[in-house]
Amino acid sequence: MIIELFRNIFAPPRHLILLVLAIWLGASLAEKRSERYSISKDDLNALVYYGFIGFIIGGRLSFALQNISAFIQSPRSIFSVNPDLFDTFGGISVFIIIALVLGQRRNLSFWSTLDALTPFFAILAIGLSLSHLAAGTAFGIPTTQPWGIDLWNATRHPTQIYATIASLLIFSLLWFQKQNLRSGILFLTFTSLTAGTQIFLGMFRANSILLFNSIKQEQVISLVVLILSFIFIELRYAQTKKV
Repeated sequence: MIIELFRNIFAPPRHLILLVLAIWLGASLAEKRSERYSISKDDLNALVYYGFIGFIIGGRLSFALQNISAFIQSPRSIFSVNPDLFDTFGGISVFIIIALVLGQRRNLSFWSTLDALTPFFAILAIGLSLSHLAAGTAFGIPTTQPWGIDLWNATRHPTQIYATIASLLIFSLLWFQKQNLRSGILFLTFTSLTAGTQIFLGMFRANSILLFNSIKQEQVISLVVLILSFIFIELRYAQTKKV
C-alpha cells in the first residue's frame, strides 16, 4: 500500500493533474476578485488551502460511510485515487464548514466569503468533470446516439462531457455578470444551477447509488440543495426589500 501511495504521489494519474490545475486556476481567479467582496487575498488563500484539504478528506469519508460494507471488505480502497469513490456534496459540505469556522475566527462576512469562493467552486466543478472523463468514471448509460463514446464495453452517453459543458456555462454566466448582486446571491445562484444540472445529468448516469432500488441518491441530494438554494435566495431578496 505504501509503495502504491508513493507511486501515485510522484507519478500522478491524468485525472489528478487536472484536479490540481483546476485548484490552481480556481484559486487564482477567486483571488483576483476577493477584494470586491471585502476579503483579503491572505484570508482567501487560507480558506482555499484548509477548505480543500477538508473537501478531499470529507468527500472520501462521506462516500466510505455511505458504502461502509465495501470499505470494510477492502480498507485500503479508502486511499484509492479513483475519483468515483467520492461524495462531492459531502466534500463541499466539509469545505463550507471549514470556511465558516475560519471566516468566523477572522471576522469575515458569511455570505461575502461564499461569494468570494464561488469562482473557485465553479472552476473546481469543471476540473472534477474533466477528471471523471480522464479516469473513465461517472460514466453514462448505453446509447445509440452518434455522439456516444466507447467506454466499459459499451457506447455510452458522454456524461462527463455534458457535465463539463454545463459547468463551463455556469462559470461563464457568473464570471461575466455585471450586476451588483446582494451578498450571497452569486453563491446561491451557483449552487442552484449546479444542483439543477446534476438532477438533469443524473438521468444519463449509469453508476449511481439507488435509494429504494429506483431513486438515484445524487438526484435526491441535488433536489434538496436546489430547494434550499431557492429558499435562501428568496430570503436574501426579502432582506433587501426590508432595508
